[in-house]
Formats: sequence, C-alpha cells, structure tokens
Amino acid sequence: MSTIEDVAGVVESLRDEMVKFLVDLCSIPAVNPSFGGKGEYQRAVWLANFLEEHHLPVEIMEVDDDSVPEGKRPNLVSCLPGSGEQGTLWFAGHMDTVAAGDLNTWETDPFSPVVRDGRIYGRGVEDNGQAIACMVYSLITLKRLGLQPKKDLGMLFVSDEEAGSTYGLKYLADQGLFKPGDEALIPDAGVPDGSFIEVAEKSILWCRFTVIGKETHSSQPHNGINAGWVGSLFAVELIETLRLKYRDRDLLFDPPYSTFELTQKFANVSSPNVVPGKDVFTVDFRILPSWDLDAVVSDIEQLATKYEYQYKVAISYDFLQRVSAPLPTSPEAAVVKKLSNALIQRGISPKIGGIGGGTCAAILRELGIPAVAWSTLDELAHQPNEYTIINNMLEDTKTFAALALA
Repeated sequence: MSTIEDVAGVVESLRDEMVKFLVDLCSIPAVNPSFGGKGEYQRAVWLANFLEEHHLPVEIMEVDDDSVPEGKRPNLVSCLPGSGEQGTLWFAGHMDTVAAGDLNTWETDPFSPVVRDGRIYGRGVEDNGQAIACMVYSLITLKRLGLQPKKDLGMLFVSDEEAGSTYGLKYLADQGLFKPGDEALIPDAGVPDGSFIEVAEKSILWCRFTVIGKETHSSQPHNGINAGWVGSLFAVELIETLRLKYRDRDLLFDPPYSTFELTQKFANVSSPNVVPGKDVFTVDFRILPSWDLDAVVSDIEQLATKYEYQYKVAISYDFLQRVSAPLPTSPEAAVVKKLSNALIQRGISPKIGGIGGGTCAAILRELGIPAVAWSTLDELAHQPNEYTIINNMLEDTKTFAALALA
C-alpha cells in the first residue's frame, strides 16, 4: 500500500471515534463573550486533556480577559517535529462559537449535537468544530503510522476568532510564534465540493452611525429635526455614492466588487406619533484590497459634514471592526501548490480565489506568512440547524495529513 492509502485506511477506521470526538467537543458551550457567552475555557480544558491522553504534545498559552469567568482565554499549541524541511506548516482552528440565536429556529438542541443521516447537527460543528476534529485526527493518524511530516507540523486551537482574534491568533503572532519559512492552512472557509482555495480577503469596515436631531411630537414636525428621516437619506446617499466610486472589479473575488450594505437598524422612539431625535444604524463595507480604507473613511466624513450643514443634525460614527486586507497569498506559493495537488489526487479540480469574509489567514498574511483558507463544508456557519457532513470530515483529515507529508 502507498502512504496515501495507509493514511486513508487509518482515517476510515477512526470514523466512529471522530464522530464521538466532535459530538463531545461541541457539547461543551464555547460562545464568545462578545455574543453573551462564557468563552471557550472549558472546551479548551477538555481538548487539552484529550490531546494529553492520546500522547500528543500540548502547550497552553493564556491571555488575561476579565470578560470571562476564569479571567483567561486559552490557546493550545500541539506540534510534531518534521524531517528537516525549513519552517513550520501551521493549521489553525478556533474553539469559540457564536450564540445559538433564536432557539425556535432549531430542530434540535444546538448544544446537544445530534448524529443523523450522515451529518452532525449543532452549534459550532462546522464553524469550527470540523476543523478541530480534522486537525486532531490528522495528528493521531500520522503518529499511528509512524510518519514524519516534511516541515514541523503545528496545530493551533485558538480563542476569540468570532470577535476579531485579539485573545487568539493575534496574541500568538505578537508572541513571535511564526517565523520566516512558515506556511499555513486555515480550515475556516470552503465550499461543498472542497474545490475552493482562498488566497485573499477583502478589507472589512463595520461602521455604526449615530444621527442626532431633535425629538418632537409628530403633529408638530417643524419643532423638531427628524433624525430617522435624515439618517435614512444619509444611508442611501452614502451607499449609492460609494458603490459608484468604488465600482472596479477583481475577478479573484466572488462577488468581484466591493460591497456596501445597510445592516442593523436600532430602535429609536417607543411611539408612532413621535419624531425621533436619534437614529442609529450600521453599514457593513467589504472593500477590494486595491483600495485604502482611509479613502473610504474620508468619503464618509465628507458626506456626513454635508448632511450636518444641510439638515442641522450631528452625525458621529465608530468602527465595530476595521481590518485592512493584506496582500494576497500568491497562487504560486508552495502551500497553494501542495494543497492543489492533494485535491487533484482526490479527483477535485481546485479553484483559487478570494472572499469577502474575514478568516485568521489574513492575520498570518499580514506577517508575510503564505496562508490559505480551505475546507469542505456546506457553509452553514452562524445559521440555525448548523451541521457538518461526516464524510467531509474524514476526507479533509486525509487531505491535512497528505499536505503535511507533501
């Protein structure tokens, strides 16, 4: 048997064990505190114990955070030595999840995962439990077969990805964990057939606007300034203006242009006969990396000033998230070539491109580390009745191991 067949055989034999692992892992709530949860500490403790029980090395790197009961946000690092090729091949999966949302939209208990029809249902099983299972069992498979990766192999199980990675991968980067010659795969984006290799991301700007007018009775509108009406006019003109100005296209991305979307609209007055004196809303900007976010912010400020003069309101804004996209990973990078070859061996034709969402890959690209985001999934992240397909989990584990050996 070839090495690839050996790997496939071991992974298939671990099917039931992997299913149990993912069910047990996602039975431990790990909702990010930014979404009203208690964080990933208990899940990290369980995972660290699991790695130790399977004689896999694990280092715990904690970050102080008063927003969680334990006061700490844990990150786990598990490494296997390579056969001498320079650098480390890193995989990074995140332990935290978003909240379950409206429980009435779930057919099962989101924190009691259910196995049904070849799938596992529950909050976090796809985002990012599948990745964690694949990472752990690729280590177990290599160790069981006595196979040594070409580069050092590092598995990172990180905190806080759902809220920006301040207590997770960004912290690890600040500790100098990553070195020249490293490369990375982030299994936190993908498509159902496993063909998409993400090498680029758009810049992200989440902007919350506050328009202050003057509240009054709606039968006497001349005595007030309708912040709701002015805010609506401002939002429409802002989005239309920016869509027109930043209309260039980059076929690396889907969609191949920058996007500007009005999202949250916050409650204002409590009665239909009151003119609101305050209007608050958010706009989600996803900007092609060819544009500087400072230019977008300058356009926002100019239009806000125009409305302040014209309508006698005050307009302020703050950024809920601001991430400038780093340079893309080159399609010619070794990690892209090796992953593409591994997919071709599975009978998959790889497609290389960019996305509008943010992953941990961008953090590593900022450091000059060639990083790709890849996985095989149905893109159910943050949705009710989230699920992962068991066969995808097994096939991705085989691909992780093949990449480590390439």
